[in-house]
Amino acid sequence: MWEVFKDWIFNVIEFFYGFCGDWGLAIIIVTVIFRVILAPLMHKQAKSNYQMQKIQPKIAAIQQKYADDQVRQSQEMQKLYADAKFNPLAGCVPMLLQMPIFIALFQTLREMGEREEVTDFTFYNIVPNLTMTPSGAFELGFGTFVPYLILMIIFAGATFLPMVLMQMRSENNQQKNQTLIMAGVMSLFMLWISWTSPAGVLLFWGTSSLIGIAQQQGSLAICRRADARAAENEVIEVKPVEVNVTRKVKKPRPTKKR
Repeated sequence: MWEVFKDWIFNVIEFFYGFCGDWGLAIIIVTVIFRVILAPLMHKQAKSNYQMQKIQPKIAAIQQKYADDQVRQSQEMQKLYADAKFNPLAGCVPMLLQMPIFIALFQTLREMGEREEVTDFTFYNIVPNLTMTPSGAFELGFGTFVPYLILMIIFAGATFLPMVLMQMRSENNQQKNQTLIMAGVMSLFMLWISWTSPAGVLLFWGTSSLIGIAQQQGSLAICRRADARAAENEVIEVKPVEVNVTRKVKKPRPTKKR
């Protein structure tokens, strides 16, 4: 079943190759379609991350206040999630749903060079061989290695940038520093992975990540506009002050006797 799924993905890439005549461009087209299909899920994930960032200070306060009472801490956290209408699993479900498609695409591109149907596996001569790894290109000389190096930088940078952008508005300096350190370590790890990954895989991942960053920023902008509109629409009802005024009844003026 899994092999059938990968063959179907290859057939889709081959279909677009028939139109554009370039395997690299066909990979980019399929990646764009892949991202468009997953856009609603990615928006839901970005919205969940945005909500999580908003309530993070309150979470930290609860964890500090009830550090010695895990039961009470859990109860307060559940109450906070309910008040904020936040589901901690909302950010994980979209990622789990897209993982099988991503893994199949990844494996299909990695095995592309082994298929007899694939010839001249290039990207408009920018990347001469999409089946070659950066380590293999490095052995052929720096001139050959340059386009593969660019793909490696995009591959690693696209992992670092979203984590940095998410923390730009954060007021928690400790969390911000921890996230930046984690992003740096992850980027180095991605560089290590990219060294032995085919260029076709790097092209797919780099394109997908750049589109993902644009989608993330668009989703965050939508969330911020929604919050701004909600703040503007909050009308403070000021009830008029009721003053009971009792008028004194005028006494009739006494008439003078003549």
